[in-house]
Amino acid sequence: MRWYVSIGAVLVAGVLAGGDVAGVAAPGTRNQPGHPSGFASGRQLADKEATPSVDVELILAVDVSYSMDMDELAIQREGYAQAIISKEFLQALKSGPNGKISVTYFEWAASTDQKIIIPWRLIDGPETADAVASEIMKTPIRRASRTSISGAINFAMPLFDENPHRGLRRVIDISGDGPNNNGGPVVIARDAALEKGVVINGLPIMVKEPSYSTMDIDNLDAYYEDCVIGGPGSFVVTIKEREKFKEAIRTKLLLEIAGRTPERPVVPVAAKEKEPRVNCLIGEKIWQDRWGR
Repeated sequence: MRWYVSIGAVLVAGVLAGGDVAGVAAPGTRNQPGHPSGFASGRQLADKEATPSVDVELILAVDVSYSMDMDELAIQREGYAQAIISKEFLQALKSGPNGKISVTYFEWAASTDQKIIIPWRLIDGPETADAVASEIMKTPIRRASRTSISGAINFAMPLFDENPHRGLRRVIDISGDGPNNNGGPVVIARDAALEKGVVINGLPIMVKEPSYSTMDIDNLDAYYEDCVIGGPGSFVVTIKEREKFKEAIRTKLLLEIAGRTPERPVVPVAAKEKEPRVNCLIGEKIWQDRWGR
């Protein structure tokens, strides 16, 4: 089941209250089965898979396309850094059976443009949280062309295999301010990730009026709901006001760390049937209409 929440609909107390944490289910002689180091690495991998050591493996995939202005990029960075060191985050961290998470943070734009800002880091308390937040803030802000959500998902998936810590849950968290317009179709990338038990959550950024120049769409939140997120308990937290940017990021991380899903009002079946489905190729169509390719 998928969930949608607008910022302000979730209270921190509700995030942390009651319930169980949700669960989900290079060539060379050194890597050959007969080599001692190859045997050791295989055993370490088996141990990692058999005994999860963290509550969640969390990949933060952050949009830095040109449609994001410099102020938004700065607020986005600050939002993640401040959320990770917040009292609420550290409290949520301790709500899991292991009391720690593994996180990596990368920025993305075109299908071939991804940059890891924070390699896999273990967060198990204030000191490690402060270290990760400091790393996020000290990296220079950059911008790049195109928007490839599919590229971000495809880049994220192999990162789980590189993580030395195995989690009870594996989550890709995607933030962005526009639909996929580059690389493969986003639905194909999403479905391939879901088949491997990965959950994808979304943070659609809708603080500016959609414009032809930036190729934004009116219903980006619905696009993320229908085309981007997926997996047990997946959700979107939408940012529609610039001053709510940091609060939205904190809310989203609290939900993910505590293994919660936001509450939302029940929508009558008749109302759901009247809602038009989002065209998951809308970004590609807008790009082709504008550039003819």
